[in-house]
Amino acid sequence: MKSNPHFSHHELQEYVHSVFGHDYHAAEQTRIQGGAQKVIYKVNFTNGFSCLLYIWDISSNYFQDELLKESTFQNSYGSSLFSMNTVFLRNHGIMTPALYDMRNGRNGFEFDFALVEYIEGHSAESYFQHHDTPDKHALFQEIGNMVSRMHAIEREHYGKANDYKIKELTCFKLKQDDAINALFYASKHIAMIKENHDHLLHKLAQLESRIQPRARHHFIHDELGPNHIIIDHKMQPYLIDIEGAGFFDLEHEHSFLKLRFGEYYRYFKKENLDSARLSFYRLCHHLSLASGGLKLLHRHFPDRQFARNLAAYHAGQAIEMLSHNRD
Repeated sequence: MKSNPHFSHHELQEYVHSVFGHDYHAAEQTRIQGGAQKVIYKVNFTNGFSCLLYIWDISSNYFQDELLKESTFQNSYGSSLFSMNTVFLRNHGIMTPALYDMRNGRNGFEFDFALVEYIEGHSAESYFQHHDTPDKHALFQEIGNMVSRMHAIEREHYGKANDYKIKELTCFKLKQDDAINALFYASKHIAMIKENHDHLLHKLAQLESRIQPRARHHFIHDELGPNHIIIDHKMQPYLIDIEGAGFFDLEHEHSFLKLRFGEYYRYFKKENLDSARLSFYRLCHHLSLASGGLKLLHRHFPDRQFARNLAAYHAGQAIEMLSHNRD
């Protein structure tokens, strides 16, 4: 993985001058740790302004092998998706940081890049630790309302906002294929997954067989954890890491929300969700996260303990689903 800055100070200065004008002088660029697919730098200016520099560099992506081999994985990576979803969400009143400039024609570089609004604030996850107060309740209600407004955007076919093609496979069949690949990878490295490989494969097929096709799909974030919502100083929530957003089964998002928000899922809870889809996608998430944690670990992700814990926890949860019906 690339460790040196993608831009020299001179290159960065030329870029920001072309976007903001010659009154803006970059003082420093600091890499923000944690991203697995794109690189993010915070850029501070001498006039007190700050913004983010996003870099889509395949050589810095911890899942580059999947991007090159698995077509469905490409649906959650890339500058074009980021640009399109930023416009789509903001046009529908869903707050996400403003896109100041996008360069995805390479422009002499081997990666795409953009300047994005810096939201001064904290992730929704940090508010889990706050005492229960009316302000905290109001915040999570607003987060729930924002997500509900996004989910209310619907159409007949699944896919990206600009993709209206009718697909041969249903969206849940695509996720079943991804889950089978994740199971195969995890079974090579986790003993209890290897021992239960056939049982998990059967469980996945059993849960998928209970799903009835449908003709309505909703706009979802696709990986909406509390770390993907930033709260500014006015307590306004913003969605981030939006490349994977698109039209899909609503239950895919809700099963993930339930995993990631725990007791705070009550702010998202929705009636009339399909229990068969919830169970199926839950198992898909566990297998994907177990495999994903392993891949981060094997590919030298900086927070190795996080990667190790992620793989172990979701492997255990997948095994638990063999003996319990969990929606």
